[in-house]
Amino acid sequence: MKILIVGSGGREDVLAWKIAKSKRCDELFCAPGNAGTSRYATNVAIAAEDIEKLRDFAKANDIGLTVVGPEDSLCGGIVDAFQREGLRIFGPTADAARLEGDKAYAKQLMRQAAIPTADGRIFENYTQARNYIASRDIGLVVKAAGLAKGKGAIVCDEPSLALRALENIMVKRIFGEAGAKVVVEEKLAGPEVSIQALVDGRTIYVLESAQDHKAVGDGDVGPNTGGMGAYCPADVLDDKMFSQVYREVLVPVVDAMNRQGITYRGVLYIGLMLTPGGPKVLEFNCRFGDPEAQVVLTRLQNDLVDVFEAVIDGRLEEVDLCWDSRSTVCVVMAAPGYPDAYAKGKVIHGLDRASEIPDVMVFHGGTEHRGAEIVTNGGRVLGVTAWGDDIRAARDRAYQVAELISFDGGALYRRDIAHQAIENC
Repeated sequence: MKILIVGSGGREDVLAWKIAKSKRCDELFCAPGNAGTSRYATNVAIAAEDIEKLRDFAKANDIGLTVVGPEDSLCGGIVDAFQREGLRIFGPTADAARLEGDKAYAKQLMRQAAIPTADGRIFENYTQARNYIASRDIGLVVKAAGLAKGKGAIVCDEPSLALRALENIMVKRIFGEAGAKVVVEEKLAGPEVSIQALVDGRTIYVLESAQDHKAVGDGDVGPNTGGMGAYCPADVLDDKMFSQVYREVLVPVVDAMNRQGITYRGVLYIGLMLTPGGPKVLEFNCRFGDPEAQVVLTRLQNDLVDVFEAVIDGRLEEVDLCWDSRSTVCVVMAAPGYPDAYAKGKVIHGLDRASEIPDVMVFHGGTEHRGAEIVTNGGRVLGVTAWGDDIRAARDRAYQVAELISFDGGALYRRDIAHQAIENC
């Protein structure tokens, strides 16, 4: 069949790499794609948010399956629009995607379903939020309630910093209209872990766990980003905690949505903090994480098209996922200045040499072709992803390849990805 992938980041590049291997895939398109997806797919110059044009393209080109990567498209209702035309598409509807698109809604749903999460308050009024923060004497997290490209949560060690974050979000609108409403939460302590599950409305199939590195700097310092690297599996989540997360988070959230008349089909991502009091939810996402997708999907041995179709058809109970026994590590190479202002159009060197190293894939995020050259076109530019017999071996191989690659003007990447796993060995 013909398959369309929507999106242009590292997540979409690994999806293209994986779907191109499917025996079901006769022709692959990616809209708009990047320099990496063009290795496996025909890039189509349609923005991921242009739902009408994407729908028309799918109809005109007899697309048998569309796979949606980014949250903006999902929250914007692309699944609903395609389904109205009888087009097969993988991802949650706009109502279901509110779990990510509206953090206030997600917080209220967690309260109603007794899902463990940080104590917090929701505010639409700046003065009320400011007065609340000023009355606190603990660390806080201030979150823009809307979509902010994974950067909308500002972690503050003390209330004075939270007041500054609040002003930036609600008054200066550094995240645009996403900051019209905020969630102010207690700051939790503990290691973070990412859980991604496939959900077909009834059945929940949890994928291998991963640990992301959100902060821009070594030692988890600096502002939060969309993710500077990840590794899989994440051994910080033991069997007891896994069972607890399944029982206290996954099942209740799917059941709560069903009670609201919302059938969740697609990927459900849970960001967790493993606190001394047990796992607590930091966030829900309605799609694969990036870079978590890079380290999880490279270990998955199943035909991904078969898996996605089982989710669409409500047949997930028939699926038995198989995993590569090796570990994976992804090191994100970003543009200098990310997550703040950064330059685009910088030539990327060393990709040919990197491709010669075995057991490594360099997935593209913010890249594009400029003539014969590949240049930067975003904040998170590349995701160097490596396999290894253990986390240390995978990490070492990923850094070996990262050192072969350079951007004009320099590249930014953390030197301590997977340090938690290696320190615990």
